[in-house]
Amino acid sequence: MLVVISPAKRLDWSETPNVAATPPDFQSDAVKLAKSASRLSKAKLQALMDISPALAELNQARFKAFADAPLDDVVRPAAYAFAGDTYAGLEARTLDPDAMDWAQDHLRILSGLYGALRPRDAIQPYRLEMGSRLKTRRGGSLYAYWGDRISRSLNETADATQSTVLINCASQEYFGAVDLKALKPSVITPRFLEDRPGGPKVISFLAKKARGAMARFVSENRITDPAGLRDFTTGGYAYQADQSTQDAPVFLRSDAAKKAA
Repeated sequence: MLVVISPAKRLDWSETPNVAATPPDFQSDAVKLAKSASRLSKAKLQALMDISPALAELNQARFKAFADAPLDDVVRPAAYAFAGDTYAGLEARTLDPDAMDWAQDHLRILSGLYGALRPRDAIQPYRLEMGSRLKTRRGGSLYAYWGDRISRSLNETADATQSTVLINCASQEYFGAVDLKALKPSVITPRFLEDRPGGPKVISFLAKKARGAMARFVSENRITDPAGLRDFTTGGYAYQADQSTQDAPVFLRSDAAKKAA
């Protein structure tokens, strides 16, 4: 079983984890994309990424400093470097070594800049959403740039781990970069809902955290059978058989369960 998650806009470079980093499979592509982005003016970069002038200046400097072979003190392992809601659920720093070893083989972080990352892959500081319409020789967006290559990479990982199922814990923006026609594993996309007076609702930041927690759950328990996902109760979620389908299991959290968690 494979699991995919999204990266995060926010980074955590506060400490260097005592983890042996690995080289990203698409490092050369990341360098090319960083060079393309570095040629943009601050104003164009601001418009491309819909960010503030200060963030445009920061990320232009990051792209200009992007290196093909960065020094060790410049990079961080991907799962430890991202700091958004998904990574609050993943809690990579507290995963035991065996679970992280399993995740290294089965968990992939989809990335606009790096394509697909393993948890320990060494990344340089960056921000480049998959939905960015960065023009390259391959087209006018990152979706065009990556084409079916992320799917082919996932297929190789699936073959290597004998995985026939992929658990999609990524956002629509990032999973949209996966060419489903080219993808071999079947896809299961869990849904995480909050019980509200008007009926169950998806609350974005809570769903993101739950996706990270699901990725952790799968890694800790080395789950290979999709039925095992039903045992996910982290944070007070409970599997809802009557609302679920084979491809979209539903997990609901009540206010009482939330408080108890």
